[in-house]
Amino acid sequence: MLLVVTYSRAARQTLRNACNRHEAAVVQRFGRAALLAATELGAFLALRLRAKHGGDVQVERTATFNEFEAVPEAVRDAAAAYEDREHPSTPYAAFAAGTDHPDVDSMRDAEL
Repeated sequence: MLLVVTYSRAARQTLRNACNRHEAAVVQRFGRAALLAATELGAFLALRLRAKHGGDVQVERTATFNEFEAVPEAVRDAAAAYEDREHPSTPYAAFAAGTDHPDVDSMRDAEL
């Protein structure tokens, strides 16, 4: 998919118009941004926006996030356990203290 992010009012309006006109190429809209299908039409729309608005438009190619390939099992288990915690108001740092779950500081600096 192509992620198109706009940084000006005019670019947002052009993105909105393009998304309304070519709905088949739009995967998801987010106001200032949109995910376009990885097709020639999606690329055409993204490049047209950038040609018209220059630096006010950023285009990035995205890849599907595969949590089982990219995320360590300990982090996946911690996320599931945290969402299943007994007290919903418990912050993660307190929840993870004294357990085998990774702490926030170690996860913050560890790249996927």
